[in-house]
Amino acid sequence: MNAKTLYWLIRREFWEHRGGFIWAPVITGIVFLVLNLMGIVGGEVFGSRHGFHFGPMEGNDLASKLQSLDPHQVQQVSAALDLAMLSSSFLISVVFAFVVFFYCLGSLYDDRRDRSILFWKSLPISDTATVLSKVIAAVLIAPIAVVICGVITGIVMLLLFAIALSFHGVSVWSLLTLAHPFQVVGFLIGSIPLYLLWALPTVGWLMLCSSWSRAKPFLWAVVIPVALGVMISWFNLLGSAGFKSTWYWRDIVARVLFSVFPGGWLRDTAAQRLGDNPENIGNFFTLSNSYAVLASPDIWIGAVAGVAMLAGAVWFRRWRDDS
Repeated sequence: MNAKTLYWLIRREFWEHRGGFIWAPVITGIVFLVLNLMGIVGGEVFGSRHGFHFGPMEGNDLASKLQSLDPHQVQQVSAALDLAMLSSSFLISVVFAFVVFFYCLGSLYDDRRDRSILFWKSLPISDTATVLSKVIAAVLIAPIAVVICGVITGIVMLLLFAIALSFHGVSVWSLLTLAHPFQVVGFLIGSIPLYLLWALPTVGWLMLCSSWSRAKPFLWAVVIPVALGVMISWFNLLGSAGFKSTWYWRDIVARVLFSVFPGGWLRDTAAQRLGDNPENIGNFFTLSNSYAVLASPDIWIGAVAGVAMLAGAVWFRRWRDDS
């Protein structure tokens, strides 16, 4: 496979879908910042109208309170600031997941529907290179764009909060030094390889449906796993199934339909690491917690299944004839 050809195929995907890969995260980040700004302004107006003040002259000096925090309270404030940065990335990631879902679902079907596949097959480009370029665009290039937008949005949001609190006697720098922006950035960037592995079952299944379905790939992609789940649940009710349907819904349906949503690999460690103490959430989003999933066979089985389905998508693209 020619690396230069693959590079230009990836650029083609990114250029044709820049609205979803670039503008969707950017617009989501802008909306998120506008909503936060509206919340800050609304809070200030509400406080001034109802006599709620947090300044040095009212006995509620936030600056002195921050200086008097003990180490445990400082850690809690730092965790809250880090979570505030992550919240922007979370919202952008949800939008990004829907973009990737429908991108993969139409990636091979749309070429056949508008007959552009005839043009691409006339070029010396293999079906493997075409499918691989779409996979790389969905699970590697697009997440990088999302991380960049999420980091910028999170930093701007922290600056908005810091500037708002500066009017109440809190130094901007004293607040920002409590946050760990580099740790948050490292967590987001370091999670991209995990996302690539975790998303493979959904990407493989959606592209397989996109490749072989003659019409309405969305219905086939959703109806087949859901219908099988309903049948298994029905047999469970009759007492004739050999395994619980909850396993199928969690490890099959959820993996083939919802693995494009980032952070799904943390589901198994969440209960163990968080426990009954919500304060642990500040230390939960770390790379050590994320990469602990590599010790689980779930992610590797899903990755192998995803690669197998992608191989099926390549085969169908090569031999499918809708004429």
